[in-house]
Amino acid sequence: MGARCVACAVALVLAVLLDGCAAITTGEAPATHRATSPSRVVADADRSHEVPTPAGRQRAAPGWASPQRAVRAFATAYVNWSAATVSSRLRALARRCVGQARATLELQAREVAADRELRRGRIVNAGTVEAVGRLPGRARRYAVVTRERTTAAGDAAYRGLAPEWHVSVATVTRAGHRWVLSGWQPES
Repeated sequence: MGARCVACAVALVLAVLLDGCAAITTGEAPATHRATSPSRVVADADRSHEVPTPAGRQRAAPGWASPQRAVRAFATAYVNWSAATVSSRLRALARRCVGQARATLELQAREVAADRELRRGRIVNAGTVEAVGRLPGRARRYAVVTRERTTAAGDAAYRGLAPEWHVSVATVTRAGHRWVLSGWQPES
């Protein structure tokens, strides 16, 4: 185990112990590791290279009047972008989502913001949502079919490409009286 791993393990143990100390002073069980011992948390972290942490607070996302409208509006915004707008568009979409969808979009926004080839190629994606349908037996899950064309003013590799069909699975959830995306999984 390298020095960095040891430092991470020590920090993790301290965090778990301090969380346990909070339980002693407040009389409540720790929020993140209620029935998990520090040694178990360290063993799990060493095995999986992940540390369970509580989800950050998410502001309520503005939503749409119906699940289908939520999926269609999201997909339309998701497939229409340019190299200059893609990062800000993904961040804006993330603010309108919750859960996995929000986390995924925030990560994608950071990744494309650092993508020099995307900007150098002046890549643009334009598409239409061709169909949205609820998946049979899957409440709140929808198949989304889009037809998209990617072009690039600064990259010959994109010249002459025909539009392509894509399928994604969207999961929606109710947020008050509105619907928001909680999952977005491109399948093709």
